Amino acid sequence: MALNTRRIRITAVALGVSALAGGTLLGAGAAQAAPGAAKAAAVKAAAAPALPYGTVVTPAGVNTRQYPSTDSSVKGVLVYGQQVGLDCKVNAQNVGGNTVWFKLRGAEQWVTARYVDNTGTVLLCKDKYPTAANGSRAANEAKG
Repeated sequence: MALNTRRIRITAVALGVSALAGGTLLGAGAAQAAPGAAKAAAVKAAAAPALPYGTVVTPAGVNTRQYPSTDSSVKGVLVYGQQVGLDCKVNAQNVGGNTVWFKLRGAEQWVTARYVDNTGTVLLCKDKYPTAANGSRAANEAKG
């Protein structure tokens, strides 16, 4: 029997046995890749903060501020791609056409929404932290 003919027959037998066993030779690679993909997704999910969170979308990074204004003191810097927990939001100083500022979760720091994309719903601070004054006319007409 020629060598090439023998290889063809061995391959055909292997494919037949695999088909009888309920799988395919090609499918084995996909099945083995699935656990790795699931693990990568789990690691990525574990790395992201709890909702809501923001992701810095400007390559230059963005300053965090003591108050929601560029006139306020710089408290830190967030780098491109960094994800941070968001506590609440207010409407304040306009930065590049965006008046929304996010308060960072667990810190007394603010960041403009102009350079941060949020994931999840971020409540207005006046709704998340109601006070007795929130029912007043002035509070109801407030923007933030």
